[in-house]
Amino acid sequence: MPSVRRVAHEFLERQGLTTVFGNPGSNELPFLADLPDGFRYVLGLHEGAVVAMADSYAQATGRPVLVNLHAASGSGNAMGALTNAMASRTPLVIVAGQQVRSAVGPEANLANVDPSALMKPLVGWAAEPACAQDVPRALAQAVFEARLQRRPTYLSVPYDDWAAATDDNGPAVLDRQVQRASAPATEQGRRLVERVRSARRPVLVLGGDIDSADLFDDAVRLAERLGGPVWAAPSLFRLPFPNRHPLFRGVLPAGIAPVCEAFEGHDLVLVLGAPVFRYHEHLPGRYLPEGTRLIQVTEDASAAARAPMGEALVADPGAVVDLLVKALDAPTAPGGAYRPASEPLTAEGPCLHPEEVFAALRDELPADTTYVVESTSTNSSWWRQMDLRRPGSYYFPAAGGLGFGLPGAVGVAMAQPDRPVVGVIGDGSANYGITALWTAARQHVPLTVVLLRNGTYGALRWFGGLLGVPDAPGMDIPGIDFTRIAEGYGVRAHHAAGAGELRALLAERPDGPRLIQVDTALTTPS
Repeated sequence: MPSVRRVAHEFLERQGLTTVFGNPGSNELPFLADLPDGFRYVLGLHEGAVVAMADSYAQATGRPVLVNLHAASGSGNAMGALTNAMASRTPLVIVAGQQVRSAVGPEANLANVDPSALMKPLVGWAAEPACAQDVPRALAQAVFEARLQRRPTYLSVPYDDWAAATDDNGPAVLDRQVQRASAPATEQGRRLVERVRSARRPVLVLGGDIDSADLFDDAVRLAERLGGPVWAAPSLFRLPFPNRHPLFRGVLPAGIAPVCEAFEGHDLVLVLGAPVFRYHEHLPGRYLPEGTRLIQVTEDASAAARAPMGEALVADPGAVVDLLVKALDAPTAPGGAYRPASEPLTAEGPCLHPEEVFAALRDELPADTTYVVESTSTNSSWWRQMDLRRPGSYYFPAAGGLGFGLPGAVGVAMAQPDRPVVGVIGDGSANYGITALWTAARQHVPLTVVLLRNGTYGALRWFGGLLGVPDAPGMDIPGIDFTRIAEGYGVRAHHAAGAGELRALLAERPDGPRLIQVDTALTTPS
């Protein structure tokens, strides 16, 4: 009989999981032995960077991706990045190396005595097979659970299992396929259409799942038929709608009271592809204005179940958008002129205002550029200046876990080498995922990293004021020269001293990774 490893490799190949993001330890080597020629192993120098690269790669390709991690300590290093992958519902399949079976009970070094418990609730499914012969089936379940749930899964495999022989049933997994269809039933669809048609002042709220599901342009068609304002759901990780469309009102504030205020005067709130809602700042109040009805449509059953208000329909948002577009009349608000950006603010002294940086990005880079953003203190400046009209234009750490931005930009650039990719990274964030620069150089991805350096944790300073803690320690990180760090990892680097130099550098088209450091004035997220 073939070995467990051989069956596993063939199954992964048939399922298209041939790109492996990893950082190997001793327990992983038996899985990696005899890896077929069609596989590509992408090495990251820290498990957090590995998961963030895989997260963005899976989002950009729309397909599950394999992650290979070490047991307890290595998996623990990845958990911060997993918070983002869980929140963005990214189908990562994590296979971790466990100690040999006989060494787990005595808690030998590098053993993980309870691997499933370690990773929950940061994965949608976690297991360790009860015996070596169950590994192929369990691996198949990990892949299908990730695909069906659109969440990371975690499989811990004792490393002596890979060389074991399968039994007669082992190869049965090779031809398995699991598919899902979730259009609303006829009566459900009829009721939804009636409620939308009867609304006098509907408002549409779109989540990152709309862009993940390639429904960006469909959402525009629906919005123009509804004719009401469009908001992006709070804590946005993907942009679901053109941000300068005349109907777009921006990203909802991440607090209960201001969200309620935004819905004043509307009788129906239709939420597509988003939880209700991912609040952040503690600003209590009513969930909804008096007389306002909320209907949520999501594929995420857990998001529907935990919502504190409104009605929910667990269904494919794409099927619902198609249903409503067909049922509603011709556009009441046809797409008109997109709103222009305002004149960028400037800063006193040698530093640039972030708005000057973002205006340069908008003006000098191609319209189809993809941006991976992790500069939280410049959030308001970003939306005032950028003009994003295409699907897949924006990625952000879904759970706010720092360390996504740099490796995330590498992952997106690997997934779409024919589209310009720019990482917009704050200096506070950059240090969490700085090792991704080595992978960018190793993979020779055509990536531009714009590093905004203000020498402080700007978002934390803003929160300090919000929470009445203006004098908290540890806010400043002066004196870091990221150009020298980048060069040490093999990435070309420049320090742009002014707006003119920045624009000239952006006008160049890189054939490999580069970093542009810009000194910026301190701003606040809103």
